[in-house]
Amino acid sequence: MLKMIKGNSLLLGVIIFSSINSFCFAQVVAPNGMVVSSNAVASKVGVDILKKGGNAIDAAVATAFALAVTHPTAGNIGGGGFLVFMPDSGEVTTIDFREKAPLAATPTMFLDDKGKLPKNNNHEGLKTVGVPGTVAGLYLAHQKYGKLNWADLVQPAVDLAKNGFIIPKGLFKEASKLLAAEDTNQFIQNYFKNSESKITPIGKIWKQAALAKTLEAIRDKGKDGFYKGEIAREIADFMQKNRGIITMKDLESYTAIERKPIKGKYKEFDIYSMPPPSSGGVALVEMMNMMELANLDSIPFNSAEYLHLLAEVMRRAYADRAEYLGDPDFNLEMPLDKLTSKEFAKMRFRNLNKNKASISDSSAFGHPYDGNNTTHFSVADKDGNAVSLTYTLEYAYGSRLGDEKLGFIFNNEMGDFNPVPGITNRKGQIGTSPNLIAPEKRMLSSMTPTIVSKNRKPYLIIGSPGGRTIINTVFQTVVNVLEYEMPIDKAIEAMKIHHQWLPDEIVFEKNLMSPKSRKDLEKMGHKTKAVNNLGSLMGITYDEKLKVFIGASDTSSPDGGAVGY
Repeated sequence: MLKMIKGNSLLLGVIIFSSINSFCFAQVVAPNGMVVSSNAVASKVGVDILKKGGNAIDAAVATAFALAVTHPTAGNIGGGGFLVFMPDSGEVTTIDFREKAPLAATPTMFLDDKGKLPKNNNHEGLKTVGVPGTVAGLYLAHQKYGKLNWADLVQPAVDLAKNGFIIPKGLFKEASKLLAAEDTNQFIQNYFKNSESKITPIGKIWKQAALAKTLEAIRDKGKDGFYKGEIAREIADFMQKNRGIITMKDLESYTAIERKPIKGKYKEFDIYSMPPPSSGGVALVEMMNMMELANLDSIPFNSAEYLHLLAEVMRRAYADRAEYLGDPDFNLEMPLDKLTSKEFAKMRFRNLNKNKASISDSSAFGHPYDGNNTTHFSVADKDGNAVSLTYTLEYAYGSRLGDEKLGFIFNNEMGDFNPVPGITNRKGQIGTSPNLIAPEKRMLSSMTPTIVSKNRKPYLIIGSPGGRTIINTVFQTVVNVLEYEMPIDKAIEAMKIHHQWLPDEIVFEKNLMSPKSRKDLEKMGHKTKAVNNLGSLMGITYDEKLKVFIGASDTSSPDGGAVGY
């Protein structure tokens, strides 16, 4: 793991041995356990649970609830997501707590009377809210694999909501931007208030009394505290009064589900990630299989030739993803074994031209599943258990709607379904059947929580937010660690690109790609588009020789933090 880029090994050695049990500018190293999330306060909550004898699942549950308080842009009890768990003994498993479409949902529910999709109609308003899955997913994970008492895991989040926490710079900037928007609704205006202030200033305490009461119900009654009784009735009443379609029956019938992970192999490493309704695991393994066929020793890292290879591999995986993948409970014949096989990768790789861009056919596939403001965290404990968890509200602050009596924000995940049946175009709109809306169906996702093992032990725990870019940012980080042996912080911070089949373009991080590389890519036939950054990765690696965890939080997450002990 610590085989460094030339010239950096001595420096890293100084960093490692001076930073045990503490923070440093690049990485955090600790011998007993690690939590890396988008909020340092939530990471500390998770590590405190590890110190009390909890395992990685216990720490993940506590961290997730804490993020629902401290990272409201994506941390949630009003959304859903996925969890990958590698126990110290036994088989790797996953928990699917993706939101479901309400019973009243229909394939054309967002279309007008002419069969057209009005702008943002499938992303705005309470009809866009899927039945939340987070509480059910965390509860299922705890009941099957946790050690500590459920109430003790939820209590830190209750305390943070009731007693408050200091507003960090990143959250303040996000909240200020949200409140300044012309379409900011009354709920959001009131959400960030603290007594007489419009928004709690940086460095001041922000309290959330209504959320604290909701969390107390979950603490005391587990899953039923959210999906039955007073909280569920309030959700259903709020929906009915405000043109939403979620009912008590929707809430009572929601279940999270344990699923077998997608498994791949890259050289001596085993890769475990989420199966459908996430498309992440399938696409990740398919791309890693294709990369294994390339002669990477002959291609300079991040050269135009290398970036072209990445883009062509991404192009093929995203086309397959949109054509074949959806909720497995509604699509019973998805060819998962075929898509993740070495033989299929050889077929996809065979027509890859090393010097010329392929053409994305407008009758084929690609789609921006998941909003950009998902969040991910990684957990490892001293006994060898590991958790990779990604969850989301879809857009930043989801639907931006909520019940002031409950204190949390509802998702707008219904926008992740294909909104117009049968219509696929070059702009990225997809109308294929695997991901059309249906009652109780889970919408397709890009979330890619991933655990890589070596010798049956966790080696890399990684994931990211980023909407359409999630799969590709995780993919490139995995390649950086496994193929190029980068330390986790450098693997996370290295330049990323993104190609999703349609629109047919390479998205890249400006100021990181050289002008020459961009020109060379365009000469090969690629269109290019600059963005500020791609993803916000949270990762942990384990150094078997030094017996330490090494964690890093993406610098694009201003409030993020790796905490170990």
